[in-house]
Amino acid sequence: MTTRDVFNLHLVSDSSGETVTNIARACLVQYENIQVTEHFWWLVRTTGQMNRVIEGIRAAPGLVIFTLLEKSVRDLLEAACREMRVPYVSAIDPVMQALSRFFERQASSEVGKQHELDEDYFQRIDAMHFTVQHDDGQSMNTMRDADMILVGVSRTSKTPTCMYLANRGFKAANIPLVPGFTLPEDIAAAPKPLFVGLTREPKSLSDIRQSRLRIMNEERATGYADVDSIREEITEARRLFVRHDWPIIDVTRRSIEETAATIIQLYNARHSPSDNPSDSPPT
Repeated sequence: MTTRDVFNLHLVSDSSGETVTNIARACLVQYENIQVTEHFWWLVRTTGQMNRVIEGIRAAPGLVIFTLLEKSVRDLLEAACREMRVPYVSAIDPVMQALSRFFERQASSEVGKQHELDEDYFQRIDAMHFTVQHDDGQSMNTMRDADMILVGVSRTSKTPTCMYLANRGFKAANIPLVPGFTLPEDIAAAPKPLFVGLTREPKSLSDIRQSRLRIMNEERATGYADVDSIREEITEARRLFVRHDWPIIDVTRRSIEETAATIIQLYNARHSPSDNPSDSPPT
């Protein structure tokens, strides 16, 4: 790697910075052998705060990506970038402009509006509480109230996927399949939840479990991380999924976000007959 392969990237936001960070990182993964130093500038809402940002950009010049709605603050940043001859781009302008043309009206330009404590916010909070209470097979007596229940052997990303789904407003529960465990038939037959079986390639699962054991400084005498034992676990789990006609997702090469997106599509297809179901939790 040469010096020119190291770049500064300034991410500037008048809110939490979540939007601009997600957009930038979704694009950065497409570039190999590039080292980026990220500079985060959040909650920039006054010209005084922006002046400090500009000094930071001047000290480490690089591409500036921003989400700013206050015109005076934004104008100050753009003028400084032109003066310093550093490239800059608004992460949301193209979408906002397209929406304004489509709706034939201008946006309200209210800072932080996406984080309002509205009904959707409290729905996500309720979903998070539900998901925590129903993690790893807990609270079986109320698990039937879940929107979706993920079932799979140990280390198939059930919990993080459920937490991601909860953050989207879905009440997600999960049940671990361990040797000797029998899934209660009344749970398996519950009409409301979407059941999804999660699986992973045996070798990949073995590697993850071995790493888990090292981190926990454990030495299990059982076949927890043994590839042959894992293969039997996965085969038995697949039999269960097929017997109940549950959709199966192999998470071996999927990110948590990709797995969750597939589950949401399955959920929406189940509840909406349209060809393009919306990506939204139940009301």
